[in-house]
Amino acid sequence: MNRITKDVCGAVDFLRTAVPLVHNITNYVTVNDCANALLAIGASPIMADDMEEAADITSISSALVINIGTLNQRTIASMLAAGKRANERGIPVVLDPVGAGASRLRNETVRKILEQVKIAVLRGNISEVSFVAGLDVSTKGVDASDSDAKHDAVSVAKTVAEQLGCTAAVTGAVDVISDGKRTAEIRNGHPMLGRVTGTGCMTSALVGAFAGACGDCFTAAVSGIAAMGIAGEIAFEQAGSAGTGSFHIAVIDALSRLDGKLVERMAKIDETQD
Repeated sequence: MNRITKDVCGAVDFLRTAVPLVHNITNYVTVNDCANALLAIGASPIMADDMEEAADITSISSALVINIGTLNQRTIASMLAAGKRANERGIPVVLDPVGAGASRLRNETVRKILEQVKIAVLRGNISEVSFVAGLDVSTKGVDASDSDAKHDAVSVAKTVAEQLGCTAAVTGAVDVISDGKRTAEIRNGHPMLGRVTGTGCMTSALVGAFAGACGDCFTAAVSGIAAMGIAGEIAFEQAGSAGTGSFHIAVIDALSRLDGKLVERMAKIDETQD
């Protein structure tokens, strides 16, 4: 077992002991899924997006997850206030730039957040992270565009990590995570995850849970992404033949049973150092 896999196994078990409070200002399409995924992995979710309390709730949280999936001007202000409070308190901020590159509002919001808030982890698909890296993209709504697959995920992740001084994660058939010095590739998961709305949002929430529990953002990003990938494999084996609805619930079931021993047995994680 390599170093990063060992660290992930430890993080999965430790999280259930730590029970981090994770504040999510997130996509209202998937907010329930994110809450259930966090509960299943052993964290405590809270969703507070009103300007009157967003910063206060962040102050008592272990991590903040900002997801721009369903933007409006009210929540943009809350995201910025919460992010600034997290920075003041040394609380890690995870940004999921859903659909970045697809509209002027999303693009301006991502730029505003990155200008005003220090991000600990940025997680997105190849189109979204390529946009943050300054590359030309052709985002397909909130999904990755096939034409953006020409971008090398390792290079994109390293570029964003170095630009922002954060951990950057590009999720896809092979997930790539880099902090500019360490790079990990994860080959867990199942294509059916892409047929259920919210699995990306849930993954970002899981990354937030691990960031709040273990502190090391590189390990947190690898842990959250690997957890979702492994859960997807288990869910397909147990319920995939029944359809996407049963698969959806089975993902939550799998997350609720995940522990270090299961990760050690199933994880497909490789790491390189620059």
